[in-house]
Amino acid sequence: MMDYWQLIGLGAIAGFTIFLGLPIAVIKNLSPNKKGFLNALALGILVFLIIDVFEHAWTTAEEAAKEAFEGNTSINDGILALIAMFGGVAIGLVGLVLYETKMTGKSIPEILSLENIKAGDDHLKQLFHEANAYKIAMMIAIGIGAHNFSEGLAIGQSYVAGEIGLAILLIIGFGAHNTTEGFGIAGPLSGLIHRPRIRFLLMTGLIGGGPTFIGTILGSIWNSNVAFILFLSFAGGALIYVSMLMYNAGRRYTTNAIMMTGIFIGLCAGFLTDLIIEFSGA
Repeated sequence: MMDYWQLIGLGAIAGFTIFLGLPIAVIKNLSPNKKGFLNALALGILVFLIIDVFEHAWTTAEEAAKEAFEGNTSINDGILALIAMFGGVAIGLVGLVLYETKMTGKSIPEILSLENIKAGDDHLKQLFHEANAYKIAMMIAIGIGAHNFSEGLAIGQSYVAGEIGLAILLIIGFGAHNTTEGFGIAGPLSGLIHRPRIRFLLMTGLIGGGPTFIGTILGSIWNSNVAFILFLSFAGGALIYVSMLMYNAGRRYTTNAIMMTGIFIGLCAGFLTDLIIEFSGA
C-alpha cells in the first residue's frame, strides 16, 4: 500500500524525468541537416502531445456536455466544460502570441547594441537565431508544463479514488513521456554556436516538469473536471502555436524529406512510450 508521501515523491520523479532529455541541447558542431533533424524529432513529439491532450480534453468535455444534455447533471456543468475546452485553446494560442511579442521586444534592443553591430551582419544573424531558439524552447516548456499539470491531477485523483495501481502505472507512463518531452524542449537549442546556459535549461526543466509534481498534490486534495479540461486544452493550443514556429525554423536548416522523417520518428517515440501505460493495464 502506497502512502501519501510516497505518492508525492513518485509524482516528483515522474515530472523531473524531463531533465533526462535536456542534455541534447548542449551538443555542438552539428551540420544543418542534423540540426533540422533534431528539430523535427522534437516537433514529432509535440505533434503526438497535441493528439494526446486534445483526445483526453475533448473526451472529458464531451462527456460532461452529454451528461448535462441528458439531465443527469446541471446544465451549467456542461457549459463550463465547453467554455474550459475552447477557452483553454484560445488562451494557449493567443497567450503565446502575447508572450512572443513581449520577448521579441525585450531581445531586439539588447542584440542591436553598438558592440554587436560592429561585429558584423553574420554575428547579428547568429544572435537573432539564438534569441529565437531560446524563445521557442521557453514556449515549448510552458505548453508542456500545462500538459504535465493535468497529468499530475490525474495521478492525484487516481490516488484519492483508491486506484493505487492506476496511480503507479500513470506515474511510470508519464515519467517515460516526460523524458521524450525533454527532447522537445532541447530540440531548438541543439547545435547553437554558444552552448545553452545551464541556468536556462534548469528553468525550462522546472517549468515543464514541475507542474506534474504540483498537479499530483492538488489532484490528491481537489477533483475538478473543468481544471483538467482547461489545462489540457491550454496545452494543446500552446503546442499548436509552438509546432508551427518549430517547423518554420527547421525548414531553414534542411529539406522537407528530412523534416518529415524526424517528425515520423518523434511521433513513433510518443506513441511507443504511451504503450507503456496501455501494456500495464491502465
